[in-house]
Amino acid sequence: MKPTDFDTVDTQSPKRRRLGPHETPTKAAPVLLDSTLSAPTLSTRGCNPATLYQTLNLIEEGSYGLVYRAQHLPSSDIVAMKKIKFEKNSPGFPVTALREITSLLTLDHPNIVRYREVVVGKTHRDVYLVMDFVEHDLKALMDHKTKPFAASEIKTLMHQLLSATAHMHSRGIMHRDLKTSNLLMTNRGMMKVADFGLARQFTPGCDTSAENLTKVVVTLWYRAPELLLGKADYTASIDLWSIGCIFAELLQNAPFLCGKSEVDQLNHILQYVGSLDDWPGYKTLPGARSLKAPKIQPIPLNVRFSNASPCTLDLLTRLLTLNPNDRIMAQEALEHDYFVREFPPMKDPELFMSFPSKGGLEHRRKVTG
Repeated sequence: MKPTDFDTVDTQSPKRRRLGPHETPTKAAPVLLDSTLSAPTLSTRGCNPATLYQTLNLIEEGSYGLVYRAQHLPSSDIVAMKKIKFEKNSPGFPVTALREITSLLTLDHPNIVRYREVVVGKTHRDVYLVMDFVEHDLKALMDHKTKPFAASEIKTLMHQLLSATAHMHSRGIMHRDLKTSNLLMTNRGMMKVADFGLARQFTPGCDTSAENLTKVVVTLWYRAPELLLGKADYTASIDLWSIGCIFAELLQNAPFLCGKSEVDQLNHILQYVGSLDDWPGYKTLPGARSLKAPKIQPIPLNVRFSNASPCTLDLLTRLLTLNPNDRIMAQEALEHDYFVREFPPMKDPELFMSFPSKGGLEHRRKVTG
């Protein structure tokens, strides 16, 4: 079956059944997604009622719905419940929610937030996605830090992020919105990649030139240059560019490329990362026709990150490579000397300084875009 932005996923099988009211969901509970209709739908057949959960407090609000900290009453487990936001004039189930559910049903990795089930309220538009609760996000933690994480901690965080991404890509999922606010963190240093509302299925190793891919994806500061130039047949390498931006952000404890518009973002990239001369193929992209590249000498990464080790700079450079065909991919990055040979080694997440919970009053962020 050729992948689309959302595929028909039928997890109803003889081995699956509706959970009893006193059971804890340990695997993804039944959900049926149907994109074959004129408006995408979700069948709630087999889903548990939302009354099995009690909301405790709001922890996040954004364009695609509200996220609550909640308690599963039969087990007392603390979970995160995302209330799906329906468009007023659209009869179908939101595509972003379909993408997120489809992706989380496909993925199973310790560094990816775990999907539990879909539950329903009183109406067909009162639908919640239930996931494991994770206390923090990386952006909020960094906002409260006065200096960067230690080198060994950055290495651990990068290894967790790349491991999750390698798993996603091996399962045919591009995240398409990797950024520090979408990387959740437990109190003991375990990263959980979240927010799969822009995720896209693809076939690993196959040409995407015939695919109708959405061009406006990825938050601006983490958006790859090929997206800024309008490339329609992009690949999973766009996630690796985002990871390069996150790597730089960890190294300096602040966002790296902070453009105010797509044109300004591209200018930032050319100023701090490299010249378009390193990417001959860019001239074929739609945005290249109107591009007025600034005639400036790029500031080398080893100047911007003068305290970084040679292995750190090499991995950063290979992630932030303008030509997507030359950009390092996740599995290869995991085998880089930065992880394998360079001192200091990764720090065990259990040895991270704990990130104390705020008494259940976490409110991560308000997302407007």
